[in-house]
Amino acid sequence: MCAMESSFNTDNVDHLPHSCLLRIHACYDALKTAERKAVDHLLKIPHKVSNISIIEFAADAGCSEATVVRLSKRLGYAGFPELKVDFARAGNNDDVSIEHYQGISRSDAPMLVYEKVVHSTIGALEDTYRITNENAYLSALDAIVEADTLMFCGLGDASVVAAEAHQRFMRIGKRSVFSNDPDQQLMYAAQLSRGDAFIAISHTGRSRTVLDALRVAHESGARVITITNYPYSPIAKRSDVILLTAVFTSYLTVEVMSKRVTELCILESLSINYMNRIGKAALDTLRESNAVVEVNKV
Repeated sequence: MCAMESSFNTDNVDHLPHSCLLRIHACYDALKTAERKAVDHLLKIPHKVSNISIIEFAADAGCSEATVVRLSKRLGYAGFPELKVDFARAGNNDDVSIEHYQGISRSDAPMLVYEKVVHSTIGALEDTYRITNENAYLSALDAIVEADTLMFCGLGDASVVAAEAHQRFMRIGKRSVFSNDPDQQLMYAAQLSRGDAFIAISHTGRSRTVLDALRVAHESGARVITITNYPYSPIAKRSDVILLTAVFTSYLTVEVMSKRVTELCILESLSINYMNRIGKAALDTLRESNAVVEVNKV
C-alpha cells in the first residue's frame, strides 16, 4: 500500500462526485478532528447530502456548521450549497469509475498487468487535469515566463522529472539549473534572486532536502512553484503556487510510474505554453538545440 494513502471508508465512493473524492484523498490526513468528522459523515451518506440542510448535516456529523462550511471550501466549493448541487449531479450521472485505483494481484496474467498499468496511468492523467486550478496554473506559467532563471529540484525518482524539465527548458532557450546533489541544490538556491522561479517536484510534499532548498530559494526572493499530490504537505504550505497531481492507487508500483507521468505532463504543458508565449525566438532556439545534438546520434 502507498505510504501516504488515506484511511477513510470507501464503501460509498461510487456516489461521490469524482473530483470531490480526489480532493478528499489529497487532504484527509491533514484535516482537523472536527473536519474529519464532517468528511466521514459525508462519505457515509453521499446519496442523502443533496437533500439535507447544513444544520441537519452538522448535527448528525457531530460538528459545527462553521466546520461544514470550512470543509466545503477545502474540497473546492464556495460553500455547502454548492457542494450539495455537485452531489445531486453525481447521483444523476455515471461519473468516472473508481476502477482507476484497483490493484494488481500476483495471479494476474502479464497482459492484464500491462492493461491495469496503462489504465491507471490514463486515469491519473485525467484526474490530474480534472482537479487543476486554472488560476494556479496560469500563475505558474507567468512566473516561468517572467523568471530570469529557473531552478528544478526533486529527490530520488522525482529528480529524474526535474532533470527532464531542466533539459526541456534549456533546449528552448530558458536559463535553467538543476542538481541532484543536496549541497549543490542549496548553493543554486542561494544564488537565485527576486524574479527567479524555484520549481519543486515532490509527490508527498515531505522531501527534506527539497524543503531545505525551497527555504533558501524563498529567502533569496525566488517564487516557489510546487508540483505535489498533497496540498497541505510541508512543501506545499511554503509554496507560492501549488500545482496538484491526483495519483491515488492501492498498488505502489503503479503509483510510482503514474505520479511521475503526471508531473512530466504538467511540466511538458508549461514548456509548450512558454514557447507559445515567447514565440519565434523559442522555436528557433529549439531548432538550434536539436541540430547541435545531432552529432551524438548514429
